[in-house]
Amino acid sequence: MAAKSENKTKPTNVDPVEFVNGVEHDTRREDGLVLLDLMGRVTGYEPKMWGPSMVGFGRFHYEYETGHSGDWFMVGFAPRKANQVIYLMPGYLELEDQLARLGKHRIGKSCLYINKLADVDLDVVEEMVKFAVDYLHENYETYPS
Repeated sequence: MAAKSENKTKPTNVDPVEFVNGVEHDTRREDGLVLLDLMGRVTGYEPKMWGPSMVGFGRFHYEYETGHSGDWFMVGFAPRKANQVIYLMPGYLELEDQLARLGKHRIGKSCLYINKLADVDLDVVEEMVKFAVDYLHENYETYPS
């Protein structure tokens, strides 16, 4: 039997507000502060750093058919050099309507890439965060952080 693999990215004790305030890129830093407020308000959870650069809110437990299981944040973001990344753990497949109304963006499976929040409709971002949190509460074990 293969050994169980663990997630390499785990929660840390770094203060997320200090992390965001330390972001060099002015726009990423300002947008990060907006996302801290928006995601905290929508989720009702305090932010937690996951690894060195991801800010996550809430936590859910998953288990795949392969037996791999773990915990991950419900929603979060990472201010990267090239763009701001917003993570919604259910992914974006059920959010076609919202994505059509969002504004300038690119997506991956669970990643939304935007250059700056000014390029997107924040009300739509809020809708998507709420959808993700509601979906996870309904389908997984969830925790504050």
